[in-house]
Amino acid sequence: MTAIQEAARTGLADRYGRVATDLRVSLTDRCNLRCTYCMPEEGLDWLAKPELLTDDEIVRLVSIAVTQLGVHEIRFTGGEPLLRRGLVDIVGRTTALTPRPEVSLTTNGIGLARQAVALKEAGLDRVNVSLDTIDAEKFRTLTRRDRLKDVIAGLEAAHDAGLTPVKVNAVLMRGLNDTDAPQLLRFCLDRGYELRFIEQMPLDAQHGWDRSTMITADEILGMLGEEFELIPEDASRRGSAPAESFLVDGGPQKVGIIASVTRPFCGDCDRVRLTADGQVRDCLFARTESDLRTALRAGADDAELADRWRRAMRGKLPGHGINDPSFLQPVRPMSAIGG
Repeated sequence: MTAIQEAARTGLADRYGRVATDLRVSLTDRCNLRCTYCMPEEGLDWLAKPELLTDDEIVRLVSIAVTQLGVHEIRFTGGEPLLRRGLVDIVGRTTALTPRPEVSLTTNGIGLARQAVALKEAGLDRVNVSLDTIDAEKFRTLTRRDRLKDVIAGLEAAHDAGLTPVKVNAVLMRGLNDTDAPQLLRFCLDRGYELRFIEQMPLDAQHGWDRSTMITADEILGMLGEEFELIPEDASRRGSAPAESFLVDGGPQKVGIIASVTRPFCGDCDRVRLTADGQVRDCLFARTESDLRTALRAGADDAELADRWRRAMRGKLPGHGINDPSFLQPVRPMSAIGG
């Protein structure tokens, strides 16, 4: 039996030959920012505590994914995962698994300055921090909060703690921060952070996404090209990574572009998501979910939960369909899905 056949039999394989080895785990749907492209100013109706997986339930499902389903990368997300009180313990128990997975965190950076050292000591490997501008006024407009200094402090603390490479995720919004790309890249280059621009995706709670106003990858590259020399990295090195990577001014530093809308990479996708309330999502844009929480709380053993997870992945579609006229935005927004 080949490695591919074995993965299809025991791992999280779909009908198109893709095998999920990268698990994104949402720890909460709550967030302490109100980014305009994500949610309304008043926030959302958060999940009630009984609906959320407990720390033990999260660790159990992660353990099944790692020990029985071939997952070797875990990314904790939200909402804002730093709001989860048990975060450090969850990270420590995850990094103690055998085989040990690579463990990372996607965060808005608020509170990271206080927790960076503890997270590193628990075994966290690296962080991705969302930061769309370094202009304080634009930051307030985009996030509806005056917390830019906290985010910058969080980035510095993560770097000093060794949570490297520190990656910065940025979304450009037309008329708000669409001219900030070169300034943001210079900020990251000067501090040793790795910047990735992400095309705005139809995952906002308001369902107000409009493709015609989205800043595209080509536009971003055009803006950056006015101040920097960008050389595409060898495409064969990309693998299943979502970002196209470019060397900046000859390297070694680089910048990434995640063009989910205009340059979809669904054929190489190796990701699966677990929501904070225990639902498996085989795609970020899936319209359906598979419930693990109910079976888990009803007494299902690990083998049954693993089998349910395998079956959930077999229904994964070949692509997200954003460019299809029949595309419908997921009911859940990004904050409730986990990035």
